[in-house]
Amino acid sequence: MSHSESAPWRLYILRTASGMLYTGITNDVARRFAQHQSGKGAKALRGKGPLELLFHCEAGDRSSASRLEYQVKQLKKPDKIRLVEHQPVSLSRWLAALNA
Repeated sequence: MSHSESAPWRLYILRTASGMLYTGITNDVARRFAQHQSGKGAKALRGKGPLELLFHCEAGDRSSASRLEYQVKQLKKPDKIRLVEHQPVSLSRWLAALNA
C-alpha cells in the first residue's frame, strides 16, 4: 500500500494575498501547500501568492473528503471565515450545526 492510499485525507483552506479563500483536499498538506506556493498546484492560485494556510482538518477517506470539500465550497465567505476562526474538531458536525 502506498503512502497516498494509507494517509488520511485532509481538507484545507488557504488565503491568497488578495484575500481570496481557496478550499482543497489532499493526503499531504505540507506537500500540497508547497506545490501551491511554487505555482505547481491549482491554476486558480497561480500568481496569487504569498499564500497562507488558514485551516486544515482530517476528512476521512477520499470520498468523504470530496463531499466535505464540496460542502465547504458552497459556503459563503463569512461562513468560511467563521470556520477558520472556530477551527472545529469535527468539520462534518460543524457543517451540520451551521445548516440546522
